[in-house]
Amino acid sequence: MIPTIPDQKPVYRIYLISAVIVVLDQITKWMVKSWMYLYESIPLIGDSVRLTFVENPGMAFGVRFFHDHAFLGRWFFTIVSFGASIALIWYIHKMRYERGPYRAALGLILGGAVGNLIDRFLYGRVVDFMDVDIPDMLGMQRWPVFNVADSAVVCGMVIITFMILFTKPAAPHEKKKTNGSGDIPVVQTGREGSE
Repeated sequence: MIPTIPDQKPVYRIYLISAVIVVLDQITKWMVKSWMYLYESIPLIGDSVRLTFVENPGMAFGVRFFHDHAFLGRWFFTIVSFGASIALIWYIHKMRYERGPYRAALGLILGGAVGNLIDRFLYGRVVDFMDVDIPDMLGMQRWPVFNVADSAVVCGMVIITFMILFTKPAAPHEKKKTNGSGDIPVVQTGREGSE
């Protein structure tokens, strides 16, 4: 049987999704910083959805560590985010033949990670502005202010979780094998015996 060389485009599509998220994230943050002053809040849909300009020195949704420390307050999350982005790129390469939604989810997560990494590296703080009211629970009256990058990461994680819980694994005849070189996956169709 002649080995089937897989299409390499899905890898670039993953990075295209990431790039779109990074661009949208940075443009919206620039708009907020240019047109609003810190802590200003503008109602969009009554009090339920507002634009609120805050700067977050910690993780997504206001989680903070070392925020009072001069060095760690800025560089701890920058280093962690950089390491996570490198790990994601490695994982994307490893999972490049997975199903489309899974690959798209990885692109969303990488884009979100890089979007916030840019803020942390350049400014030491992440710009957040999406302010949404939620039913009072867990002691919160409003959801912590977030941004496009945070949304992309959450959406990517939701998609991956859904696929893990509710989609069936690939059938045995769809599993990829190598042709001996270890590089080129060969799709086993189950019809080799008829050739």
